[in-house]
Parts: sequence; C-alpha cells; structure tokens
Amino acid sequence: MTHVTPGSSGPTINSDMGESLGLHSFGNDPALLDIVDTINVACGFHAGDPDTMSATVEAATQKGVLIGAHPGLPDLVGFGRREMRLSPQEVEHIILYQVGSLAAFLKRAGTELSHIKPHGSLYGMLAREPDLMRGAARVARLYGVPIYGIAGTAHQSVCDELGVPFVAELYVDLNYGPAGELLIQRRPEPTDPAAAARRVTRALGDGRVEASDGTLLTIPFDSICVHSDASNSPEVAAAVRAALAAF
Repeated sequence: MTHVTPGSSGPTINSDMGESLGLHSFGNDPALLDIVDTINVACGFHAGDPDTMSATVEAATQKGVLIGAHPGLPDLVGFGRREMRLSPQEVEHIILYQVGSLAAFLKRAGTELSHIKPHGSLYGMLAREPDLMRGAARVARLYGVPIYGIAGTAHQSVCDELGVPFVAELYVDLNYGPAGELLIQRRPEPTDPAAAARRVTRALGDGRVEASDGTLLTIPFDSICVHSDASNSPEVAAAVRAALAAF
C-alpha cells in the first residue's frame, strides 16, 4: 500500500505500537503494519523496552510506515492511564527523555522522527492544561515535528501559539464525552468494525461524531487512530481503510 503524510491525500490511519515489555507480548503490531500509514512507538515509560523499540522501528521501516514517538507517564503498572500531578518542566523533560531514546533507534535505522503523540492520561492532561501542553510542544519544536491531538483543545491552541504543526485525530475505538473529551478505558474492549466504519463515513460526510450521551460533535481530523491492543484491532483498521477508500 502507499503510505501518505497526514493531509496530503485525505486522512491517514495511525496506531500505537511497540507496547510489549520483556517476555510479555502485547498488541497486534505485525498485522496492523500492513494496514496503517503511521505508528506511534511506546518509549519505555508506560510500556515498551529497548528491544521492543528496536524491533518495532525495524519492522515499520521495512513496511515504509512513518514512525512517531508515543511518550507516556512513568507508570508501567497503570499503563500510563492514571493521571499524575506534574509541572510543565516535568512534562517537557519526561517527553524529551522518551523522544530522545526513540530518535536514537530511528537514526540507526536511517529514518527520521515523524511526529509526537502523547499516550493515555498524559494525552488527556495536555488537552486540558495549556501550561503542560507547552512543555510537550517545546519538545516537538526542538525536533521540528508535529504533535497529534484533538482539535479544539489545548493540543491545537498551544501548537498554534508556539508554531508547532498539528495533526488532528479521530478515534473509532474509544467513545467521546459530551464535551468532546475522550473516554479512556483502563482495559481495551473490542470495537465493532462496522460501527468504526460508520463513524468514519459520517465524519467524512457531515463532520459529525456521536458522543456517549447522543450529543453530536463536530470533530475535524487529519488522521484516524486505531489502537493495537484490542483483540480485533486489525479487523477494525481494515474496516476503516475500506471506509476511506469508499468515500
């Protein structure tokens, strides 16, 4: 398949990968690499380890998939899905540390960092708190890459403020709250592939996404996220790919 840069010829598909740890395998990375355009590689704080990062970068490079960093909170036990009280400087430093580690593997592979996409609760914290988001945006500006996030939140406003490119995401395997916030689950659940395709088709058509309470949200997007950790994530990604091709 042809892999494209977000915004160049319609929405892309991205997926979080490299979240195995030691002897513990996690996610559907090999199957998804044949479907998605871009991946977000865990950098060791919420999941992942050096061997996993190396293998993930190598596999994605062979497939011609763009590779970004997926920095999370330092919480392996909670998989980065438990919020922490952090200062803007602490946010900047934990992201810089993680992005730097992935950048080393990318340099060895002869490829470059594509973007930064924060993980889990860090993603939600940055969406709500501009001061924290500025710490993340400074790292993206240092590397000259965009940040993936939710349109209309501090993700976008701070990127605009600091001159950092921004890639807006749509989620098909997480629900939205009535204010447009993501409802992040502690454990993944399978998503109906047909429902994921319907969400994409409607979002491409009238720009609307139905929240958990029935509220109709307007969510601009350049890329669609399909998480790798649900049991049927390759089927969900394939359904999203088919919906994009049919539109």
